[in-house]
Amino acid sequence: MTTHAADTDRTAFAREWEAWHARHEELRADPHGFLAITALHWLDATPSRFDDAPGAWSTTAEGTVVVELADGEELTLDGQVLHGRHDFGVVPERGSLFAASGDAVIEVARRGGHDIVRPRHPQHPLRVAYTGTPAYAADPRWARTGRYLPFDTPRPTTVGAAVEGLQHVYDAPGQVEFTLDDGTTHRLTAFNGPTPGSLFVLFTDATSGVTTYAANRSLALPVPDEDGQVVVDFNRAVNLPCAYTDLATCPLPPAENRLPAAIEAGERTPLPGDPELRRTV
Repeated sequence: MTTHAADTDRTAFAREWEAWHARHEELRADPHGFLAITALHWLDATPSRFDDAPGAWSTTAEGTVVVELADGEELTLDGQVLHGRHDFGVVPERGSLFAASGDAVIEVARRGGHDIVRPRHPQHPLRVAYTGTPAYAADPRWARTGRYLPFDTPRPTTVGAAVEGLQHVYDAPGQVEFTLDDGTTHRLTAFNGPTPGSLFVLFTDATSGVTTYAANRSLALPVPDEDGQVVVDFNRAVNLPCAYTDLATCPLPPAENRLPAAIEAGERTPLPGDPELRRTV
């Protein structure tokens, strides 16, 4: 396996990466992105009210999420103004619904088999104080031409989570194999990406806990070509929300995705900030 576009002009490569990372940072600092989350509320059968969201929230015996809005309270979902009792239905695993409340958004989601509510307030100090994430300088040698090795059938793969005791289950369609400059070949279990045929991998490496976030990083991969070739560009390895906030339920890498090599590419450990802002206000 060779470096992808080994003869690429380094200046052009760096410029393209900088534009990509700037867009990624904009999404991360979105007014209703994960940096705006003020609390992680776990729902059960008992209706509960929270300081940062209107209504009393619960999960029914049928597995649906319900909110009871008091007089003077309202939410807006897909353009519809909600009053009184509203049943959101069964929220699919890793799915989210977003209901507006003033300038805030109330996320209704399901993670690890549990229903949760995560309010997102643009003025949350963690978001307001965010100044960006450091990263290694873009280097074409970390963009490897790899090979996608599909499984005969997808393999259910259970991984841990940033929240103790929580687990995530993904259907892994295959593995991605690549070779580094030192001649070592590695395989990473891949999960389905957001668009049909795309992939993503969760991994750690020898830099984890040293110059990069200890628990995980994520790398999106394009659709492999008809021969199974796929670009594995570690320059685009990014931090998951749990690198910034304790109010995230991020998955951890499967054991086989803990690389012994040092991947000195992609995003590094976020700049230190007030640890209290990682939790709530």
